[in-house]
Amino acid sequence: MQDLKKALFAQIDAINDKVVTIRHDLHEHPELSGHEEHTKYLVKGILEASGYKVKEFDDHYGLIADLDSPNIGTKRVAIRADMDALPIEEHTNAPYASRVPGVMHACGHDSHTAIALGAAIALAEFKEQLPGNIRFIFQPSEESKEGGSIQMIEGGALEGVDAIFGLHAYPYLPTGQIGYKYGVMMASADVFTIEIFGKAAHGARPHEGVDAILVTAMIINSLNHIVSRRIDPLHPAVISLGQIEGGSAPNIICDHVIVRGTVRTVNEEIRKNIPEMMEESIKGIAKSMGAKFNFDYEFGQPELINDDKMVDVIVEAAKEVVGAENCIDLEDPVMGGEDFSEYLQIVPGAFFRLGTCNKEKETCVSQHNSRFNVDDDALQIGMKILSSAALKVLESPAS
Repeated sequence: MQDLKKALFAQIDAINDKVVTIRHDLHEHPELSGHEEHTKYLVKGILEASGYKVKEFDDHYGLIADLDSPNIGTKRVAIRADMDALPIEEHTNAPYASRVPGVMHACGHDSHTAIALGAAIALAEFKEQLPGNIRFIFQPSEESKEGGSIQMIEGGALEGVDAIFGLHAYPYLPTGQIGYKYGVMMASADVFTIEIFGKAAHGARPHEGVDAILVTAMIINSLNHIVSRRIDPLHPAVISLGQIEGGSAPNIICDHVIVRGTVRTVNEEIRKNIPEMMEESIKGIAKSMGAKFNFDYEFGQPELINDDKMVDVIVEAAKEVVGAENCIDLEDPVMGGEDFSEYLQIVPGAFFRLGTCNKEKETCVSQHNSRFNVDDDALQIGMKILSSAALKVLESPAS
C-alpha cells in the first residue's frame, strides 16, 4: 500500500500542471446549473482517454465514471465533484477569468472538477494494482434549488458504492490546511414563498384598501421572532428573506406582495416544525389585517452528516499530505447547504474543506463573490487526500 501510495503521489506531482490547465479552462468557460455541456465533454474526453467506463444521461450533463480493478475485491469507493457555476460577473482580473458575461465559478466548482479529474488520471495509471474499484461522480446543478445529486442518485451513482468522499474549496483556511467535522457539518437548505393578497386603493384613502405591503412588513417582523423566541437557542436556525416584490406606483395601496426566502437548520425536528410556526404567524397577521395569503414551503437538501469512520479516513489521509498540525477540527457546523448531503443519506462518507486562502494571490475572498478565486497550489493537496482516502477504504477489511 505504501509503495502504491508513493507512486500515486509521484504521478499526481507529475500531472499537476496539466490539472491546473484544466482548471483554468473550466474557469474560463463557466456554465450555469443545467447547462454544463462544455464541462461535460471536456471531462468525458479526459476520462475515456484514461480508460474509464463513462455513463452519460439524456436529461442532464452529469457523468458516472468507473475504473474497475482486475484484482479480487468487491469494494467500490466514489469521489464526487460538482461542475456548475453562478450568475455573477467576474472581477478577479485573473488571466483565465470567465469569458462568459455574467457567469463565473464563484464557488470553486471548477477546482473541484479539476481535482477529481486529476485524481482519476493518476489512479488510472495504477489500475492493475488497485485493491478495489473507483467511481467518479461529476455532478451538475449543485447550485440549483433542487440539487443535482438526486438526479445522479436516481441515475445509479451510488449503486454498489461502499463509501463516498467530496471536498469544497474553503477561503477561510490557508492553502496547506484542511478542515474536517464529525457529525453534522452543514445545514439543511429549504426555500419558501409567501404571497399576500390585499385590496388596492388610492394612497390618500388607505382605509378603503388592504395594504399588502404593511401586512408583509408585519409578517416579516413576526417571522424573525420565530428563531429568537420559539426555537431553543442551543439549536441554530436561520430564516432569511431574500426577495420582496410588490407595488405598482407610489400613490397606490399595494394589493399583492411576493416574498421568497430560505430556512437553514441543523436539527431535523426543528426543521420539521418551522413551516408550521411560519404559517401560524402568517395566518394570524393576514386574518387580523383582512388579507389573504398563500404559503409554499419546499424541503431541500437535508443536513450534511459525515460518517465518523469516514472522517477518520480523511484525517489520516490528510495528515500524510499536510501534517497533523494542518488538519483543523472545525468543531461547529455552518448554516450553508450542500447537496452532497443526499449521498450521505444512503452510503457512509465524508466531506471536508480544502484551504485555498493565499493573500498574495488574492484568494481569500468568500464564495459567491465576484472576486472569489482558488489558489492553484491547493489542487495537488486535494488530489492526494481524495485518492489516498479511497485507497484506505479499498484496502480495509470488509465490515
